[in-house]
Amino acid sequence: MNEKQRDELRQSVRDSYAKIANQEVSGCCDSSASPNCCSANTGSAALGYSEAEMGSVPQGADMGLGCGNPGAIAAIKAGETVLDLGSGGGFDCFLAAQQVGETGRVYGVDMTPDMISKARKNVEKTEFNNVEFRLGEIEYLPIADHSVDVIISNCVINLSPNKGQVFKDAFRVLKTGGRLAISDIVASVDLPDDIKQDIQLLSGCMAGASVVDELQQMLMDAGFQDIRIAPKDESREFIKNWAPEHKIEDLVTSATIEAIKPLH
Repeated sequence: MNEKQRDELRQSVRDSYAKIANQEVSGCCDSSASPNCCSANTGSAALGYSEAEMGSVPQGADMGLGCGNPGAIAAIKAGETVLDLGSGGGFDCFLAAQQVGETGRVYGVDMTPDMISKARKNVEKTEFNNVEFRLGEIEYLPIADHSVDVIISNCVINLSPNKGQVFKDAFRVLKTGGRLAISDIVASVDLPDDIKQDIQLLSGCMAGASVVDELQQMLMDAGFQDIRIAPKDESREFIKNWAPEHKIEDLVTSATIEAIKPLH
């Protein structure tokens, strides 16, 4: 895939998520516009979020986007700096902000201007002064070198047409000893070409999924160690509603992805 094709894919994804931001559509895409994509809203409770977590963020931040709860594996501590890749309306950022406290900092990066605007408006509804949202691509983060303790992400890296570059730039911004704690969609098998080329399934977090071995190699090539990728078979229960005519639950699954930037 050349850079022009990558940009075309990014723009398609950007357009889809702008529509979600502006129309308050729940789920990973607008099913009224595309009946083949995410025909049912998963709901954050099914993804592992508690009622207390869902009730602790500003209204509109929880948009039903995701395939897990990265905060559950991130072990975020007070005073840490957290970066959320593809932060959307800011749901996971606001949860992390409560964990890092006044001495910590949370950054959310998203490539969709409408999502950044939405997230910044959500900040205005709160008393958080430790959260900041920045416009940018997750392949080339607007974040300084060696400045982040924890990187979280929820069902976003699968959307990137250059996942290897995402992990390389994540490695760049992490401090030594910093960690990845990601929820994402991975492929159970090599996806058929008709699935890979379906732009609606791509925007819906399905067609861009990589198999575990590919992700493992990308993380190793970026420099990460202690890599742990754990598919979650129970995710079939909500994934089967995303594109039932494709039986997509037989092809992809949610997984947790963890890795460490070594100390030396």
